Amino acid sequence: MSASVTRIALVAGEPSGDLLGAELIAALRSRRPDLAFCGIGGPKMRAAGLDSWFPMETLAVRGYVEVLRRYREIVRVRRQLIARLRRERPAMLIGIDAPDFNLEVERQLRAQGMPTIHYVCPSIWAWRGERVRLLREAADHVLALFPFEQPLLERNGVASTYVGHPLADLLPVEPDRAAMREQLRLTRAGPVIALLPGSREGELEYMAELFVATAKLLHRRLPQAQFLVPLLSRETRGRFEQALYAQDGHELPLQILFGHAHAALTAADAALVASGTATLEAALLRCPMVITYRMADWSWRLMRRKGYLPYGGLPNILAGRFIVPELIQEHATPENLAQALGNLVGDAPLRQRLQEVFGLMHRDLRQGSAARTAAAVLGVLTDAQRAAPRG
Repeated sequence: MSASVTRIALVAGEPSGDLLGAELIAALRSRRPDLAFCGIGGPKMRAAGLDSWFPMETLAVRGYVEVLRRYREIVRVRRQLIARLRRERPAMLIGIDAPDFNLEVERQLRAQGMPTIHYVCPSIWAWRGERVRLLREAADHVLALFPFEQPLLERNGVASTYVGHPLADLLPVEPDRAAMREQLRLTRAGPVIALLPGSREGELEYMAELFVATAKLLHRRLPQAQFLVPLLSRETRGRFEQALYAQDGHELPLQILFGHAHAALTAADAALVASGTATLEAALLRCPMVITYRMADWSWRLMRRKGYLPYGGLPNILAGRFIVPELIQEHATPENLAQALGNLVGDAPLRQRLQEVFGLMHRDLRQGSAARTAAAVLGVLTDAQRAAPRG
């Protein structure tokens, strides 16, 4: 590689991080054409120019039990990644979310003098606040997506920049529901309901049959309803189709989309969404929702003990109160979910109020994130290069 090229390592562990990484690569490359990028990323980051050393899917695991199943593989990848970063010495390491994996990688490389940035503040305000100590050791700088995170980080001695959320810049402030329904050829008069059971194959293991059973109950209550199911990969689609077969759900008026989650949420009157970044996407697209999640019982018991807030969905966290229902674990039954969704679909004034609240959230998070993030990264990189010994 030419001596004039400066390499930055980025490590993302799931689809939401892949999107953040791709946006960051594009923003950095527009300002510094001499930059090259390596590390771990998904299809979006690879398309943006990342040389991905390992498959991102190895890291896309959520929940304690689920991690334990693949613990040896994850540890092996982390060990090999650290060794290669030590050997190849990129100018900087940026860990994108995935704190359980990335913070240890950052800590070890920072201890050897490599500048490190952690992009997406871990949810220390919601659970596992003790991670702030590791964050302080691991990261020279944290890029925060939400406005309340920067004061918390500064109080704990962690340098940070609030950059806003890239999705707020990417998604339209006024989504056109009618145009999207026409694009998706949704001609029936009944309500449109989006089902987002998760982006990881492991999530579908717990969620697919739950979502199909919920859709069947809801269809009995609302015979004119039609369902959109955006799925990210062949693996998740296969899992969902297995659930349709197991639950005898092939007669449902249901359209599976390969990707296109934003299209489904734009078109929908309401959505059932697995807790995670998709709940923020639904809010930004003004789609009223019910949030749900299931995982292994042991994982849930451990996570619940470490929580500080009565809610876990991003729309509720940003609002500081329950504005949309959350039905998690033992409360996530087809009967409960169908009831909550049916109530939401049947209450037009409530949906209107939610859309107004979501619009305010969108405007708060729309900060020109790409430019702010790139400026913060280049500032840390420049400071590190100036401080580096010469000769």
